[in-house]
Order: sequence, then structure tokens, then C-alpha cells
Amino acid sequence: MPFVSQKPALIMSKKDSCELKKIAKSRTESLVRIERARIFLAYSEGKTISSIARSLITNRVKVNNSVNKAIQFGVSTALKDLPRKGRTPIIKEEAKNWFLSIACRKPKELGISLEVWTMNKLAEYIRLHCIEAGYPCLQKLVKGTASKILNKSDLKPHKVSYYLERKDPNFNKKMAQVLHVYKEVKIYNLTNSDEKIAFLSYDEKPGIQAIENLAPDLPPIPGKYPYWKKDYEYKRHGTVSLLSSIDLLTGKILANVFDRHRSSEFIEFLKYVHNDYPKDIKIKMILDNNSCHISKETRKFLETIPNRFEFIFTPTHASWLNIIEVFFSKMTRSFLRRIRVKSKIELKQRIIQYINEINQMPTIFRWKWKMDEIKVN
Repeated sequence: MPFVSQKPALIMSKKDSCELKKIAKSRTESLVRIERARIFLAYSEGKTISSIARSLITNRVKVNNSVNKAIQFGVSTALKDLPRKGRTPIIKEEAKNWFLSIACRKPKELGISLEVWTMNKLAEYIRLHCIEAGYPCLQKLVKGTASKILNKSDLKPHKVSYYLERKDPNFNKKMAQVLHVYKEVKIYNLTNSDEKIAFLSYDEKPGIQAIENLAPDLPPIPGKYPYWKKDYEYKRHGTVSLLSSIDLLTGKILANVFDRHRSSEFIEFLKYVHNDYPKDIKIKMILDNNSCHISKETRKFLETIPNRFEFIFTPTHASWLNIIEVFFSKMTRSFLRRIRVKSKIELKQRIIQYINEINQMPTIFRWKWKMDEIKVN
């Protein structure tokens, strides 16, 4: 009489069957999932445990356990390893909480010279002080275990990220004033207004280095060097400062290059702007809170041309509100990044040449952030 299995049949949906066939033929799935998928398919076709074990070159116990798991929990669950109880944790929750409280303090507060923890130093401190704190289970703590506890709590006391504390009490008011100007520019462009006014975004870019090569650059050579090669050594000739503004209506760049950027240089730039625009045009200028913008010398000059300029100051630490910063970023990436010159004079000439090339086809920068929230009466 033939053997009749008492084990219940494995019932699965058409969708499960298709998924098992896909896994069984896969070349990217793990070997465990592939083997289990083949076991389930073979058993659903009526094959015995022994024949399945022989065909897959494995043992009956593994096949039998896999089939039992599929019958009990379903095919999808049986493809994965079931969670196990695991070993009883040696480090108790109270000890972990104490450990985390230490990790969230600066080492210098605990008499250690470091500003922030290293994993080795943190684990060493815990081992030395855990008994007196009442947590002897931490006596054998190593940096790997310390790292695991920190990761589970999403803490990284060995790293530092920076933030900027907002110190300007009138931040929102000043920001609204700047955005109000950008809104005026938008309306001015849409209505083709005849009002005689210019809108400028101004800032300084100090510290532009005049660097000279000590050896000539080597050009690309087909089949040998695909890019330019520069010598690592260079000579410094000092720095220059670019004082520049962008006309928000036309995109034109106005710029002067000086050795420094004091009140006298800023006044020189204002004179340059004053002479560039017709005398009956009012000039609204967005700029930051640099001391030279409100110095006695600057105010004295502005008194000689009353009602010519109107300054709109950005909030403290909010240079990102000034559109000219977009131009400076573009200039740094495309022009200044690898520039080499033989003197500061040549650097100044190259910068002015770059500005003139930009002004041949100026780009009008438009502000979009929060524009819909600003209303102009």
C-alpha cells in the first residue's frame, strides 16, 4: 500500500504562486529565499518531503520545517526568518539611560580635555565610573557596543553640526522690506511703469586671491591627458575686493575692484553708480549691514546728493536674501575657481573683463520665494 502523507496541503493564491515562481528563477534574490520558494512550489505540486529534499540536495528536516512554517503562517511570512527571542540583554535600560546622559554632556564638563566625545574615550569613561554610579553591567563596555546604543537612540555626540542663532530682533520686518522691493520690481516689469526708479542689489566680495603659477599649465592631449594639468605650487600676490551691484530691472552689473573695502571704497562705488544713472532717477539699493554702509563718511557723502539713494538693509546674517549673492556664486564657480594671474593688476583687469562680457548679454535675476505673500499698496 503506497504511503499517504498526513500533512495538510499548502494552499496559496495565484498571486503567491506567481511570486514564488519569480523568486525561484531569480538571480538577485538571496539563496535562502530561492530555496524556500522552490520547496513551497514543489510541495504545492504534491511532491513528498523526501523527494523535495533529494531534488534540492538538502535534508528532510529543513524541508519539513519550511513547509510547516508556510502552512502555519502563510507563504509570504515563511519566506523570511521568524523573529527569535534572542539572548537576555546584559545592559539594563537604567544603565543605558545613564550612559546616554553622559554622552549628551561635554567631556570638558566632566574634567576631560576633549570638546566632544570619541567612542573610545566615551567607553573608557563609562567603564571607569559605572560602578560608583551603580551600573556594574557597563564594566566591559567597548566602543562598538557604545556606538550601537547611540545609534538606537539616534544620537551622535562625536559629531558637530552648525546652526545660526537669529540675533536680529527685527528680522521679519527687515525681510519683509527686502521682499517688498522684489515685489515692486515684479510689478514694475508687468505694468511698464513710467516711474523713474532703479532697483539695485549690492554687496562686496572681499578676499579674491591673486595667485600665480610657478609652472605652466599642461593642455589636454588626446589619448593621454583628458584635462588640463596644473602644478600644485603657486605664488600669492595678495587679495582684491569686488564691489558690485546688479540692476534688478535690466540685469546689468556695475562693479569696481579695489585693494580694500572701506568706507572710502564704498563711497567711490556710490559715485560710480550716481554718475551711471540719469540724475532724475531714484536709486533703491538692497545691501547688508556692513559698518561702512552707515559710517560717518558715507552719510556725509549721501548728504551731498539728497534723495538720490534709498538703502534697504537685509537682516543680520541673511545675505541669502540679497540677489547679488546668486551672481557671486555663479562667478565663483565659473570664473574665479581656477583663475591664475601674474599680479593684482591683471586680476582686476580680468574681473572687469568678465563683468563686461556678462553685460553683453545680461541675465535678469528674479526672486520667487514668498512673492505671493507680499502685497504692494
